[in-house]
Amino acid sequence: MFQSFDVTSTPQFGRERVTGLRAAFDDLGIDGFLVPRADEYQGEYVPKCSERLAWLTGFTGSAGVALITHSQAVVFVDGRYVTQLAEQVDRSVFTGGDLVNEPPHVWLPRHAKKGFRLGIDPWLHTGAEVRRLEKALAEIDGKLVFLPHNPLDRLWTDRPPEPLGSVIIQDIAQAGILAKDKLATIANGLKEKNLKAALITDPSSVAWIFNIRGSDVPHTPHPLARAIIYAEEEAALFLDKRKTKVEAEAYLTQICEQLPPSELTKRLAAAAANGGRILVDPDLASYALTDIIRREGGEVVEGNDPAKLPRACKNIAEINGSAAAHLQDGAAMVEFLYWLETSKPGTVKEIAAAERLEACRARVGESMQNPLKDISFDTISGAGEHAAIMHYRVTTASDRLIQAGELFLIDSGAQYINGTTDITRTVGIGAVSEEQKRLFTLVLKGMIAISTARFPKGTRGCDLDPLARIALWKAGVDFAHGTGHGVGSYLSVHEGPQRIARLAVQELLPGMILSNEPGYYRPGQFGIRIENLIYIRDPEEIEGGDMPMLGFETLTFCPIDRSLVLVELLTHEELHWLNEYHARTREALMPLIHDHDVRAWLENATLELSH
Repeated sequence: MFQSFDVTSTPQFGRERVTGLRAAFDDLGIDGFLVPRADEYQGEYVPKCSERLAWLTGFTGSAGVALITHSQAVVFVDGRYVTQLAEQVDRSVFTGGDLVNEPPHVWLPRHAKKGFRLGIDPWLHTGAEVRRLEKALAEIDGKLVFLPHNPLDRLWTDRPPEPLGSVIIQDIAQAGILAKDKLATIANGLKEKNLKAALITDPSSVAWIFNIRGSDVPHTPHPLARAIIYAEEEAALFLDKRKTKVEAEAYLTQICEQLPPSELTKRLAAAAANGGRILVDPDLASYALTDIIRREGGEVVEGNDPAKLPRACKNIAEINGSAAAHLQDGAAMVEFLYWLETSKPGTVKEIAAAERLEACRARVGESMQNPLKDISFDTISGAGEHAAIMHYRVTTASDRLIQAGELFLIDSGAQYINGTTDITRTVGIGAVSEEQKRLFTLVLKGMIAISTARFPKGTRGCDLDPLARIALWKAGVDFAHGTGHGVGSYLSVHEGPQRIARLAVQELLPGMILSNEPGYYRPGQFGIRIENLIYIRDPEEIEGGDMPMLGFETLTFCPIDRSLVLVELLTHEELHWLNEYHARTREALMPLIHDHDVRAWLENATLELSH
C-alpha cells in the first residue's frame, strides 16, 4: 500500500548535470556549490520537488550533502549509507566523503584553495550551518556567497510540482490539549521574555501547535507550513489554502489567520520592523529567514522552538493513544511473525516479508476500526549479511530469500491517528549458531537494562547510553548507532530533542517517548537489533530510598525470540523481566487475536524460560 521497492541503478546523467551546474559558477561568482539533502523546511523527509541531492547525484539516502567544485564532486554520507552511495552514484564523477568525521565545514579548510568562494541557497541551510561554514572559510580567506536563486532549479526542467496534501484536524481526543491553549501558552512565554513573536519553521511543531496533520511528505503526517506566533496578536499560519477543505479551513479561522506561504517574508519583515525581537531556533530555521529579520532592523533572539519540549513531553491523551496504537500494532506483528515462522525456509524473500507485515497492519487496522495511515519509515527487512547493514534498504535488485540457519531482522513502524510505532525484531530461521545466540542475548541484556533503569531528575540520554552497551563492551563488541531516539504522537518517528546516545545532553523528562534499540552487526555475516518503544513515567518513591526516581514504561508488546536466548547469560532479575514482559504481552494481545493458530503460536512464543 505504501511500501515501494525500486531498483536505483547507477545514474548515467550525473556527469551531464554536474557539468551544467559548473557552467553556472562563473556567472554566479563562485568556486563551488553545496547541495544538501534538506529542503526549505529542514525535515527528515522531503517532497519530490525538493529532492535536489537525488536529482543531481542519484543518491537517495535520508542524510547527505554534495559539494561540487570545478574539479571535484564529493557526496558526504555517514556510515549507514556508504554501501548505498557506492551503488547509486556514478563513481567516475562522484567521490564519497565522511559526513561525521570530515563534513563540508571540516573538509573545506583542508582541501579548498585559498580565497575559495562557496555558493549556497540560503533557504536550504540553517543559521547554525552558516556559522560553521563561514568560520571554516575564514581559515582560508574564503567567502560564503548567498545566491539569489538555486542554480539546480534552473537546470531541473521537469521538476515535480510542490505537494498539496490534504490537511485534517487532529481531534482533541488524540491531541489532549486545544490548539488555542497551546497558542496562549506560547504567547504568554513570549510576553515574559519581552519578545514580539516566535517564528515556527518546523512543520512538526506547526502540526502539533495547531492540532492539524497533513500528507505532503512520505511517512510523516505533517503539512509543509510555517507560522508566526505573536505575543499580542493573532497567530499567522502560512499554509496553502488548496490543502485545507471547508472543515479544516473553518477550524483554523477560529484560532489563527491562514495566509499563503508567499506572505511569510512580508509578515516577518513587518514583525521585525522597528527593532522587533523575534524568537528563532537556529538549528531549524533557514538562514534566509533570519536574514530578513536582521535586514529589516529586527533582533534575532536565538532559542529553542517553543513547541519542541512540550511536543516531546506527551500529555496523558497522547500517551494513552500511543499505548492503544502499540497494542494494535503488536497484534499485527504477532500475525506476521506467525506467518514467517510457519513459512518454509527459503520460500520468503525480504520484500515479500515487508509487504506481508504491512498487509497485517492494514488488516488489523480495519478490524479494529483504526486504519493504518502509512508506514512510519521505509521498512528495513534484512536476512543474513543484509541484516548487518544497519539501515539496509531492500530493492528488487538486492532482494533475497530468507534461508534456514540465519538471522532475519525486520525494523518497521506504522502511523495511526492515535500514535506512531517503531519496532525491531530479530528472529532465527531454523537452527542458528551458538555465537549468534550469545550476541543476541548480550543485546537483550542491554535492552533490559534500559527498560528497568531508574534515574534521578536531571539525567540525560548520554548518562543512560552505557547501560545498553556494558554487556557488549565486556564481550569486546559494540554498536555504532544511538541506543534510542524520540518518537512523535502521530508525527515524526524521529523526534527531538530527546535521545539516548553518547552525545545526547537533553534532560530526560516525564512523558517523553523514546526507542530502546541496542544491536550488534557483524559485517558480511549477520545483524541483531531488538527494539521497543518506552516512555518516561512520573517520579516514584523507591522503598528505602532518599529521593523519587524516574523510570520507563514499555509501550511495545510483541514476543522476543526465545529460541535465541541463552538463559545462562541472564541474571535472575533479567530473566524475571523477560518472563514478565512475555506474560504481559500474552495478556494484552490475546484478546485482539481471533485466529486459533495464531493464538496458539502466541501462547508458545511467550512461555516462561528458566535457568
